[in-house]
Amino acid sequence: MTNTAQIKCINKDRRYDPYHAITHVGGFVTSQWKLTTADAISKIERGEWAFYVERPAGDRVWVQVATSRFGNKYLKTDADGDEPNNLLSLPECP
Repeated sequence: MTNTAQIKCINKDRRYDPYHAITHVGGFVTSQWKLTTADAISKIERGEWAFYVERPAGDRVWVQVATSRFGNKYLKTDADGDEPNNLLSLPECP
């Protein structure tokens, strides 16, 4: 059974490469959680977790693993094109 969690915040790298801009994703339910992007990608690929964002509030958009033209894996939402704009617009995690 796949667990689901809402991503409510991110941490960004200072580089301008859109495929490596997000270093961590996080959220909270009863307690705060935070994962590296690599951990989140691994959990999605193994079918352990499914992540989503609500942009705008109430509109659930699923997060998926994508691969850049250079072969780098990154997170993006179903609604995004090449750049992960829904995720990049989230506030910074503490």
